[in-house]
Amino acid sequence: MSNFALVGNPNSGKTTLFNALTGLRQKVGNYPGVTVERKEGDLVLPGGARVNMVDLPGTYSLTPHSPDEQITRDVLLGFLPDSADISALVNVVDVSNLERNLFLTTQLVELDLPMVVVLTMGDLAAQRGVVVDTECLAEELGVPVVRVDLRKGAGLRDLTAFLEGIESLPRPRPRLAHEPAMIGDSIEAIAEALVAYHGLPAPIAKIEASVLLSLVQPARLERELARWSIPVRECVGVARQHVDNSGLDAATALAEARYGWIGRIATRAVQRTPEKPIGWEDRLDRVLLHRFWGYAIFIALLVLVFEAMFRWASIPADAIQAGIDALGVAVAPLLPEGDLRDLVVAGVFGGVGNTLVFLPQILILFLCIAVLEDTGYLARAAFLMDRLMSPVGLHGKAFVPLLSSYACAIPGILSTRTIESPKARLLTILVAPLMSCSARIPVYALMTGAFLPNTTAIGIQSGGRSFGIGLSTLVLLGMYALGTVAAFVMAWLFNRTILKGEPPTFLMEMPAYRAPNNKAIATQVLERAWMFVKRAGTLILSISIVLWFLSTYPKHPDAPPSEQLEKSFAGRIGGTIEPLIKPLGFDARMGIGLVASFAAREVFVTAMGTIYNIDGDLEETGNKATLALAERMRAQRDPVSGQPVYTPLTAICLMVYYVLAMQCISTVAVVRRETNSWRWTFFQIGYMNVLAWGVTYLIRQIGFLFGAS
Repeated sequence: MSNFALVGNPNSGKTTLFNALTGLRQKVGNYPGVTVERKEGDLVLPGGARVNMVDLPGTYSLTPHSPDEQITRDVLLGFLPDSADISALVNVVDVSNLERNLFLTTQLVELDLPMVVVLTMGDLAAQRGVVVDTECLAEELGVPVVRVDLRKGAGLRDLTAFLEGIESLPRPRPRLAHEPAMIGDSIEAIAEALVAYHGLPAPIAKIEASVLLSLVQPARLERELARWSIPVRECVGVARQHVDNSGLDAATALAEARYGWIGRIATRAVQRTPEKPIGWEDRLDRVLLHRFWGYAIFIALLVLVFEAMFRWASIPADAIQAGIDALGVAVAPLLPEGDLRDLVVAGVFGGVGNTLVFLPQILILFLCIAVLEDTGYLARAAFLMDRLMSPVGLHGKAFVPLLSSYACAIPGILSTRTIESPKARLLTILVAPLMSCSARIPVYALMTGAFLPNTTAIGIQSGGRSFGIGLSTLVLLGMYALGTVAAFVMAWLFNRTILKGEPPTFLMEMPAYRAPNNKAIATQVLERAWMFVKRAGTLILSISIVLWFLSTYPKHPDAPPSEQLEKSFAGRIGGTIEPLIKPLGFDARMGIGLVASFAAREVFVTAMGTIYNIDGDLEETGNKATLALAERMRAQRDPVSGQPVYTPLTAICLMVYYVLAMQCISTVAVVRRETNSWRWTFFQIGYMNVLAWGVTYLIRQIGFLFGAS
């Protein structure tokens, strides 16, 4: 199957086009040997043939300045081991910023690959008075040019028609950019060495030669040279020395040559008319970026998101719970009494079922983040947050990784690849898992729903009805605030100790305001939903079965249920760590949950569901009133004092622990691969768990001072 690469600048509409072309026929994985996410999807062409579309990370040029851009360049040039060869290029160009986008296009046409240019953002270009003659642009570039309107779906049929026969199209014309003779001669010398010693195709060798000549970051140049032989390195050293002695700046000279070419193209293919008024965007920015109102609106949006997650999700969550209960009632009588029924009812329904209930809350979070990103608001929020993050040492570009970590720390950590400074990137990676990810939501929801009263904390009461923010929502907001404050405090501390340095200057493109693309958002949310359900059906199911086994064996038929649990393998594990967590108000059963949830935080709910269903009357499975996990936890009493094991203070302490502790083996693996260091990985595990224990203990003591039990 042929591989077509989608490549373009960030915010050019590339991923939206990918979703429009492939729909739900997508798969997500990692590039071989690295943790950079790879998105691929099948495209069915009009003639029935299938091609594999590869959505490459956004880049401004083939000279890499970040790990994201490095991956895109390596895939296109064939430098990434085991990565499939690219058969053709689909270059997505934001026509409202044509000259800037064409810089990458001028490099792509030199790759000697079949190519089509796709113009997006035409409505915004028209608003800015930019009119592009596509036929003229195609003539100048030597490749087909197609307009698409991604919101209306217009032009997609024309695009797929071009892609039907793109591999048989003539190759793009040779490069037309003319750099100074000294620069050109140096590129030719390096390219000849790459061809001679490594057998690179001439077009690839020329592009790599220009990269080797123009890279200015010493560390990145060193890594780039490491892949080539000593003769090539010597040739690069001599060429760079000749250019330096001539007083030229290679990077500047190459950029000026390309923009000179782009200017000539724009002169012929672009007409500019008076801009339509866009004053509403400026007025909106003055409010959203205001030093007071900007933050007030940002906080209000966060409150709205959390209120939606906790209150609005209750209806679909109750429906899922009812479905699980009904399924349990239907399945239990079909199985003979004994271990098999115990396994299915307690292990599967008690574990996986208690996790799936939280799917609506997680999807609401993903939906809100997708809408805010699609409208262009997230970039504004990053600008706002830079004012707060710079004093603690965080780069402004860290905002998007940190915000992404609210959904999941793994894509958050992966998105730090857009941060050019290695030190600023490492700092962001170290604190990103402190942001409350969606895997913590089941723990928060269980604790708040079971042990905190469902009352209005801030608001008014009228006619017997309450209006305002619920106590559970306020506590949930507090947990997110705690994680954010902890991330800022630790970043401040690290920036002044182990990672001393000033954050680089924050530069970020401010995208135009746009109406959200419903289809793209739906695709993204459904993809995340499937990933969560698949995880529940694989990892969580496996852990549920293991926990059921540990909680059931060895069997003691004459022992009461609670004693049976204490003598089981799980009880022994919990008893072993109980002295360590007892000062936090946690017992052996919670200890089992803490150990199990290192695989994934949401497994805590699975563990509790499995453990507490062991004690139940399995004939009553499906009866929500008697077997709900929250009811079982509320009913547990300390055998010595007779007091409830779970109290509001215990629930808050448990949530605080989950905010700050490193409880995700997948995140640990990603940190190890992104930092390429076990030292930093173990440091992160250590500091987060020590911080979690210390803060939780402090919260518990403060609670005692105020009379909490």
